[in-house]
Amino acid sequence: MSGTHATSALAEEPSATAGIEETINGVFEPVSDVANDIVFATIPMFGTEVPWIVLWLVVAAVTFSVYFKFLQVRRMRLAFDVVRGRYTSDRDPGEVSHFRALTAALSGTVGLGNIAGVAVAVTIGGAGATFWMILCGFLGMATKFVECTLGVKYREVHADGTVSGGPMHYLRRGLVDRFGRKGAIPGRVLAFGAALLILVFGIAGGNMFQSNQTFAQLRSVTGGDDGLLGGSGAALLVGGIMAGLVALVIIGGIKSISRVTSRLVPLMAFVYVAACLTVIAVNLPQVPAAFGEILSGAFAPEGVAGGAIGALIVGFQRALFSNEAGIGSAPIAHAAVKTRHPVTEGLVAMLEPFVDTVVVCTMTALTIVIAQTPSWQQARDAVAAGGDSPEGVTLTSDAFATVLPWFPVVLSVAVALFAFSTVLSWAYYGQKAWNYLFGLGPVRGAAYKVVVCGFIVLGAVLTLDAVVSFMDAMMFVLAFLNIIGLYLLAPVVKRELADFMAKLSSGELTRTDREKVDVTD
Repeated sequence: MSGTHATSALAEEPSATAGIEETINGVFEPVSDVANDIVFATIPMFGTEVPWIVLWLVVAAVTFSVYFKFLQVRRMRLAFDVVRGRYTSDRDPGEVSHFRALTAALSGTVGLGNIAGVAVAVTIGGAGATFWMILCGFLGMATKFVECTLGVKYREVHADGTVSGGPMHYLRRGLVDRFGRKGAIPGRVLAFGAALLILVFGIAGGNMFQSNQTFAQLRSVTGGDDGLLGGSGAALLVGGIMAGLVALVIIGGIKSISRVTSRLVPLMAFVYVAACLTVIAVNLPQVPAAFGEILSGAFAPEGVAGGAIGALIVGFQRALFSNEAGIGSAPIAHAAVKTRHPVTEGLVAMLEPFVDTVVVCTMTALTIVIAQTPSWQQARDAVAAGGDSPEGVTLTSDAFATVLPWFPVVLSVAVALFAFSTVLSWAYYGQKAWNYLFGLGPVRGAAYKVVVCGFIVLGAVLTLDAVVSFMDAMMFVLAFLNIIGLYLLAPVVKRELADFMAKLSSGELTRTDREKVDVTD
C-alpha cells in the first residue's frame, strides 16, 4: 500500500518525523484492513460478490421509501415551509432553530464526501457510480426522515435547556415505549453499540478523513512532494493547526458550532456549486454525453470490477459516507431543534440527502466527467488493475483547473473550511456518545477533546486507503445496528406523521405553531 504523504525528494535522509509517520501507518493499516475485511464480507449474487452490508442498506432505503409512500416527493414543499420557520416557535423546547439544526447536520455531510468521495467513486466504480449515488441519496431521504423524527421524539431535555438525542436515546427509550419490558434489554444493547461506534467513528473515522484530504489538497497546490508542504513533518504541522482550531470552537457546544456552521456551510456550498456550474456551463455541449456516460456506465460499465453491480456497490458506499442516511449521526444534531412536533424535524432532515447527494454530488461528478481530465480515467484503470485508490480531492481539483486554472487554490480554502465544519459536527456527535457512555464532568469532557484533537493530527499523517477502509467499516456497522432499531420503530414514526398531518388539515395547530421565526436567529 503506497503512502499518501511522501517525504520531500530534497530530503537526503529520513527525519525523525518521517519515522513517526511510518510507524503510525504501520500500526494503523493492519487494523484498518482487518476491520474492512470483516464488515465487507461478500455473498455471491448476480454473478459477482456483493458485500452483505450494502444489500442491508439498499433494502432499508427502499423499504422506508415504500412504507412512507415516497414522502420525499410528496412532502418536499412542506419540508421547505418548516425550514422557513412555519409550525414552530422560538419558544418551543430545544436549543436551535430548524435552519440551524439543518446547517449543523449538513456541515457533517456537505464537504469532502462530495469533493473527494465522489472522485473516489468515479475512479473506482466508473461514471456509472454517479447514478447509484443519486439513487441512494433519493431513497436515503426516507431513512433520514425516520431516524431524525425519532431523534426528536425520544430526546432528553436537561434542566439547563441543553438537549441530548440520537440513536443511543431512541433505541433505548423507543423500544421500551413500543414493546414494554421486552424491549428493555435489546434497547440497551443496541443503544450501547450505537454510542460506542459513533464515538469511534467521531474521533477517528470521520475526523481523520477530513484532515487527511485537507492536507492532500494543501500539499498539492503548494508544489506537491517537492513544495512547501512536501517535507516530512508537514502533515503533523497541518494536522496540529487544524486540531487547535477545532478545540477552540467545540468548547462552546452545539450553539457555538451552529453559529459557525450556519454561516460557513451556505457560503462554502455556494462557492463550490458556483464553480461546478461554471465548469458545466463552459462545457455545456458535452453535458448530454456526460449524462449518457453516467447512465450507460451504471448498467454496462467498462473497466469496473464487478460490472454494473460493482458500480452500484461503490456508488452506495460513497453516497452513504456523503449523506450519512441511516447511520444515526444526524439525529444527534437535529435533536437540538426548537419544536414540539418531532415530525417537523424529520421533514427538514429529508433535505440533507437531497442537497448533499442529489444536488452537490451530481454536480461534482458532472464536473469530473465533463472536464475529461485523463487523470480520473487513468486512475480508474489503475484501480481496476489492482492499484491503490487515488487522491480523491486532487482529482476533483484537476477537473476544475481545466476551466478555472486558479480554482485549486480557492478549492484548498473550501476544502479546509468544509473539513473544519465537518469535524466540528462529528466532534459534537462524539461528545454526546462519550457523555452517554462515560457520564458528564469537566475532566471527562477535557479528556474527550484531547482524544478528538489527537486523531485529527493522526488523520493528516495516515494513508488515504487506510483511513477510508477504517471509516467505512465503522460507519457501516453503525448503520447495521441503527437500522435494526429503525425497522422496529417505523410504526411509531408513521403514527407521528399521521397525527401531525391531521392537525395541519384540521387547523388544530395554534397561532404560536404557525408563528414565523427568523431562520437566522
